[in-house]
Amino acid sequence: MIAYLDGVFLPLSDARVSVLDRGFVFGDGVYEVVPVYSRRPFRLDEHLRRLQHSLDGIRLANPHGVEVWRSIVGELIARQDFADQSVYLQVTRGVAPRDHAFPRGVAPTVFLYAQPLIPATAEQKAAGVCAITAPDPRWQHCDIKAISLLANVLMRQRAVDAGCAETVMLRDGLLTEGAASNIFVVKDGLLRTPAPSPHMLTGITYDVVLELAAAHGIPARVGDVTEAELRAADEVWMTSSTKEIMPVIQLDGVPVGGGVPGPLARQMDALYQQFKHAVMRA
Repeated sequence: MIAYLDGVFLPLSDARVSVLDRGFVFGDGVYEVVPVYSRRPFRLDEHLRRLQHSLDGIRLANPHGVEVWRSIVGELIARQDFADQSVYLQVTRGVAPRDHAFPRGVAPTVFLYAQPLIPATAEQKAAGVCAITAPDPRWQHCDIKAISLLANVLMRQRAVDAGCAETVMLRDGLLTEGAASNIFVVKDGLLRTPAPSPHMLTGITYDVVLELAAAHGIPARVGDVTEAELRAADEVWMTSSTKEIMPVIQLDGVPVGGGVPGPLARQMDALYQQFKHAVMRA
């Protein structure tokens, strides 16, 4: 696998950063993950806009303009031996003596690499997954895609320990998101999901799902979802750029709806696949 580090393409195994990089010492940086199908990045401009939002949120100047980012990502994709990829992009505040205050005159560290993208299979989506719930322990700026993900790591491990795919988080009695996904619920044919806020990271797939719902006449509402509404849902989905639309068929050991993927999940997944292939052919 070929990586990119501060202007140089090189084998991933040769990439090195200083132990004084603020990303290593403080988690002082942001990231994006871009799915790539047949060597074509999916919704790259939307990912770059979210990257800019995250950089603004931590008061770090963007080291590149959009066209330069497109060029770097395109070259990285072309250098891999595999066509379907997951491109990880990270920007940290750079290398400086350890001090909490922002350093002056320090260049940010820019790192990208690609690994094979292995999306969920049709069989996995047909089977669905289980999830657990937990109180959301994170900070007040979850809309920043920060590399300091310890709380998410701990929440994801709770799911692994329970033999499940995801931990669905709740804050003050309201649904926020999963440890590494956005969450949708369906009740009586109405698709619902929390509104964008500092308590959640709005995913690119989240946006696509809402766009597809609007385009195909699927009733949808964005706003508060209570814990009681989550537990009473006919369907629960987790969504992300790599998971796409994944039905949750069991929550905290209790079946969701009929305990099988629901009809709206199947419809939305079909619409998503059609949209994805149309975008890749454009």
